[in-house]
Amino acid sequence: MSNKTLIIGAGGVGNVVAFKCAMNSDVFGEITLASRTKSKCDVIAANVKAKTGVEIATAEIDADSVEALVALIKETQADIVINVALPYQDLTIMDACAATQTHYLDTANYEHPDEAKFEYKEQWARDQLFREQHIMGLLGSGFDPGVTNVFVAYAQKHYFDEIHYVDILDCNAGDHGYPFATNFNPEINLREVSAKGRYWENGEWKETEPMEIKMVWDYPEVGPKDSYLLYHEEMESLVKNIPHLKRIRFFMTFGESYLTHMRCLENVGMLGIEPVEHNGQKIVPIEFLKTLLPDPATLGPRTKGKTNIGVFVRGIKDGKARTVYIYQVSDHEKCYEEVMSQAVSYTTGVPAMIGAKLMLQKIWFEEGVHNMEEFDPDPFMEELNRQGLPWQVMELAPNETREVEAS
Repeated sequence: MSNKTLIIGAGGVGNVVAFKCAMNSDVFGEITLASRTKSKCDVIAANVKAKTGVEIATAEIDADSVEALVALIKETQADIVINVALPYQDLTIMDACAATQTHYLDTANYEHPDEAKFEYKEQWARDQLFREQHIMGLLGSGFDPGVTNVFVAYAQKHYFDEIHYVDILDCNAGDHGYPFATNFNPEINLREVSAKGRYWENGEWKETEPMEIKMVWDYPEVGPKDSYLLYHEEMESLVKNIPHLKRIRFFMTFGESYLTHMRCLENVGMLGIEPVEHNGQKIVPIEFLKTLLPDPATLGPRTKGKTNIGVFVRGIKDGKARTVYIYQVSDHEKCYEEVMSQAVSYTTGVPAMIGAKLMLQKIWFEEGVHNMEEFDPDPFMEELNRQGLPWQVMELAPNETREVEAS
């Protein structure tokens, strides 16, 4: 019996998921792409058919409405919903899946639209409901979170008896030619970057000022880049699921031009999430800013360079110290050539497809709500190599690092 797949979200990541599901249509069967703006879905569907020969259906959906979502899931008879909409909509889509007994997958954890904070608490709270409905929810099946979680699980399975230290390292060395733009939803991106940093050490969370901690990391195939400590959601689940951890941190690269623009925007209040009065109307500054910035989905044709995302892991194997660096390098232009999206969207969309593929094949399957590192990493790692995200393992001396002195 053929599967039926519903993808919600028609941005850059939704485009990649639609392409990659079509390229694996023997598993995903009948595919429907839905978004608030159906015309975006129609463009993607036409591109998918032109490149792959596979037809996908399109639909309009208000992902803030459980009632509308339930109706669409029933209409499409979906076996799985791949949620690549806004993280504000995770809970409504999860509740619609529970109401229709439909499996669920997303790439980013829930974030309240009125509070610049993201955490798994409200999604994890639906675990019992999903078990009662005999369905599975897979959270954070993007790259980070997602592949980085699987990298840590792979390191735990194959290289360590105990993992003590993890640094997650995200480098985008792409150049799109604009003075300032974000590589995914501007509102989500800028809220994430301007928030206080957090990392976990010795059993507790420690907070830093935004961009307070910086290091220069030598990324393979890219070179040394300024990398700043942020809070990122995969740390929350890894702390819960990987025993013996002493510290876990997350670093992301930013150029000085990006940071200067962001600081200026923040200083004049353009990153605010509370409504302000403007000419007799209420507007939210960061939402207005989003309308002024380039649409991330349009960056693909003009972005050049590479991404490098990985995990630097230290711990113990057979009583001896060990250090392993697992990473993946993608090329923006090659990604665009394949699926008409740049590498930031590609590295999120491909893992979303892989997670859903393993769920439908029952290779990764357990009722309830789960994070990526809870499953056997090997099938996922094999699919990464097959589906366009080949990875590398670099073993270093126990005290060796790729951190370099700032110039």
